[in-house]
Amino acid sequence: MLLLVGLGNPGPRYAGHRHNVGFMAVDAIVRRHGFGGWRARFEGEVAEGRLDGEPALALKPGTYMNESSRAVGPAVRFLKLALDRVVVMHDELDLAPGRVRVKTGGGAGGHNGLRDIDAHVGKEYRRVRIGIGHPGHKDLVLGWVLRDFDRDEREGWLPKALDAIAEEAPRLASGALVDEERFMSRIAHLAPPPAGRQAVRGGPAGKAPD
Repeated sequence: MLLLVGLGNPGPRYAGHRHNVGFMAVDAIVRRHGFGGWRARFEGEVAEGRLDGEPALALKPGTYMNESSRAVGPAVRFLKLALDRVVVMHDELDLAPGRVRVKTGGGAGGHNGLRDIDAHVGKEYRRVRIGIGHPGHKDLVLGWVLRDFDRDEREGWLPKALDAIAEEAPRLASGALVDEERFMSRIAHLAPPPAGRQAVRGGPAGKAPD
């Protein structure tokens, strides 16, 4: 069994935020690979399907980002999963928009969802880091992640990257390093990141759960 976790904040208010690109990626995988419908479970929503012949469960926590472990922890324990069978998809400030990288373990890098999972579940799960770029100053970060993707992103690199992640997701099923490397290289080929670094537009947004 493979557990695919998308990170985000629940509800329509946050649906288009950069911080919710993990939800978007998991939604794209569920649609592409014909998973069953979403249903309530583990303090979130789950959908069941298969990737490369492997049973897979997609999970979107129903808690705010900083309490993601309330959904992930019970799922991991109930399914009796080793952490290398857990793949968490999340936004990454330290990658340029559209770049996708896979890593196992490591620090949370200031990401509150990862920090909560690390503290309550462990660190040695796999992370699919989806680049959203950095606004250039730490004081602008909250407003950057808790704001909708700009129109040019929604019509440009974002849908291409999500489609590529969904198409190549079966390569994550094996857990083999060579397949993870192929996953990354195929996404870079199918959805090349935009040239240059995206500039921030406007100032910080109001405070919201992160």
